[in-house]
Amino acid sequence: MQQHDLRQPKGATHKRKRVGRGNASGHGTYSTKGMKGQKARAGGGVRPGFEGGQLPFIRRMARKRGFRNPFRVDYEEVNVGQLGAFKAGAEVDGDALRAARLLRTSKPVKVLGEGELSIALTVEADSFSKSARAKIEAAGGSVRWIGGEPPAEDEGEAEASAPAAEAGAAEEEADDGAGS
Repeated sequence: MQQHDLRQPKGATHKRKRVGRGNASGHGTYSTKGMKGQKARAGGGVRPGFEGGQLPFIRRMARKRGFRNPFRVDYEEVNVGQLGAFKAGAEVDGDALRAARLLRTSKPVKVLGEGELSIALTVEADSFSKSARAKIEAAGGSVRWIGGEPPAEDEGEAEASAPAAEAGAAEEEADDGAGS
C-alpha cells in the first residue's frame, strides 16, 4: 500500500455548509441564524463571558492575589518535643521519623524548637531553627545538616565588615579631593 492509496473511511468527510444560496439548499432566507436579534446581525453577538449584564461568573469568583515565591522551600516540620519518642543515643533522620509516623510526606525536614528534649540524640535534617539546635545540643545531642551546614550568619561578621566599608568610603573621598 502506498501513501496515495490511503483514503478516509466513507462518511468521515462532509461537504461544506454553504448558507445563503437559495431556499432549495435548505439554508436560504435566514441562513441558519434564526429570526432577527443581535446574533442575527452582521458582526453581531456578545463577547465571551458576557451574561447579559448580570455579574459574570469570572467576576463573581474569588480572585487569586499576591505573590508566590517560586524558590520557596516547603518543609515538613517536626518539633523538638516530638523527638522524645526515640531512645537515647539514637540517630534520627528522615527515614526514622517516617517509621515513627512523625512525618507523612517526603518533603525536606525542618526541626523546630517547640517542646523540651531530655535525651541525647543525633538529629539529621535539611534545616534547624536556632532554638531547636540549641535545645538538641543542650541535651547532649548533635545536629547534622543534609547537604552540609549552611553558612553562619553571626552578628560579629556583619560588625567586622562595617568598619572596612567605612574605610573604603573614606579612601574614595580622599582620592576625589586630591584630583581637583
